[in-house]
Amino acid sequence: MTAGAFLLAGLVKGVIGLGLPTVAIGLLGLVMPPLQAAAILVVPSLVTNIWQAAVGGAFRELVIRLWPLLAGITIGTFIGATMVPRDTTGWSTVWLGLALAAYAALGLVKVHFRVPVRSETWMGLLMGVLTGSITIATGVFVLPMTPYIQSLQLDRDRLVQALGISFTVSTLTLAPALAYAGEMSMAIAVPSAVALVAALVGMVAGQWVRGKVTAQTFRLCFFLGLLLLGLHLASRAVL
Repeated sequence: MTAGAFLLAGLVKGVIGLGLPTVAIGLLGLVMPPLQAAAILVVPSLVTNIWQAAVGGAFRELVIRLWPLLAGITIGTFIGATMVPRDTTGWSTVWLGLALAAYAALGLVKVHFRVPVRSETWMGLLMGVLTGSITIATGVFVLPMTPYIQSLQLDRDRLVQALGISFTVSTLTLAPALAYAGEMSMAIAVPSAVALVAALVGMVAGQWVRGKVTAQTFRLCFFLGLLLLGLHLASRAVL
């Protein structure tokens, strides 16, 4: 299950530049709590996102522009890890499902936002805090960070690199938070290694698929599948 989930997640990331944590945790959420799935995600997510963050030639420029978002992610993750009680009721799976469904819905309707440059400092900080807090509850760090970065009107290469930088910071702050919650242990070493290999293979395959299928077609299938998965997770946890 772990290898298959990360192979598919790596494939998605290879094609469209994001989606590894979303797909992997969404699928693993069918058989385990989101935070346990997130613990397995840490290593493959960190490796693939550092790779993505390092490519593009605008690392320093983007870090300077995105620092409020990155600081907010750190603050929000800390707040969530220290102040949000650990879930023992299964509601984290509900929130995971709703987050996935919301993200998919935004992708399907192609909602576009634009943040004025003068508002980036406070808006970035707010979006970062919300992202960090949601990450602790669901293990997924795409909302509202990804729509916010897309609203900055970056060109394609800078957009992909900005996502890689932000995902890297999210992963680095998530790891100690999971350790604090008792989710990081040697028991996840083998699943994490399997996940890393599968994710890398998936990314290579995804880069090949990118040249064979239009990005629009793949994104449509991706968001439809994500919407169904999110609704299934949310409904299964409450029924």
